[in-house]
Amino acid sequence: MPVDLPSTLLFLGRLLLGGGFVFAGLRNIQNAAFLTQLMAARGVPQARLALWAGIVLQIVAGALVIAGLWTAIAAAVLVVFLIAATPMFHNFWDHQGPDRASRINGFVGNVALSGGFLTLIAQSV
Repeated sequence: MPVDLPSTLLFLGRLLLGGGFVFAGLRNIQNAAFLTQLMAARGVPQARLALWAGIVLQIVAGALVIAGLWTAIAAAVLVVFLIAATPMFHNFWDHQGPDRASRINGFVGNVALSGGFLTLIAQSV
């Protein structure tokens, strides 16, 4: 565990960013049937395979970010993942009312996560 403040803050940032994706990947395992159907309905080819590839990517890249291993690559992979997943799962333009607001919040959250990962990439290179 780092002892100086900047290193401690960087570790905590990596833990929170990467940990969120490890948690999401593990949660997606529980929702795999529903998510596969949703992805197939949105026209994703090989939806089941794409979902499981995304789950593995979330867990592995998230763990790498936490560990500080290949951080820039893992963070870049997660940015690409967010670019693909955000319009698929947070398509607020197709919804109205409270569901639209919820999807807008998810969309904005993923944009903010992308900013965090870009910051982590800048710090790592």
